[in-house]
Amino acid sequence: MITAVDTNIILDVLIPGEPFGDSSKALLNVHWAKGKLILCEVVVAELAARFSSESELTSFLADTRMSLVHSSDKSLFLAGSRWAEYARKNAKSRFSCGQCGHAFEPTCPECQSPLTRRLHVLADFLIGAHALVQADCILSRDLGVYKTYFRDLKVVDSL
Repeated sequence: MITAVDTNIILDVLIPGEPFGDSSKALLNVHWAKGKLILCEVVVAELAARFSSESELTSFLADTRMSLVHSSDKSLFLAGSRWAEYARKNAKSRFSCGQCGHAFEPTCPECQSPLTRRLHVLADFLIGAHALVQADCILSRDLGVYKTYFRDLKVVDSL
């Protein structure tokens, strides 16, 4: 079995005192015992911010037996097309009052320009598409994007 690992699971283990540290470590151990743990370029880049040198990161990956598997053309296209679907759905998002339901478009109090919601970054879609194409499942606690835009991806968030 090939299991992709999202950054949040690894950071749970790396950062002392993280609330999900023990459960994420157990999840990694279970999936490591079943096969191979892989990372995409985005996850490795996000992890690099936690290490003081490239050699330290390389040693960590070797020690944990997680390996970088480069994205394929198929996964890159899939990431872009699913992000575009997400962006289209959210481009015209309006806000609504939770009390009365009135829909409105908020404006900046300084310049009166319409406010827009920030879109999810493309990185989440690159991670999801990579896992879908290269692995049997992904370990992650970031379920929203994967459950909505990668329904065909098995997401494992706990034992």
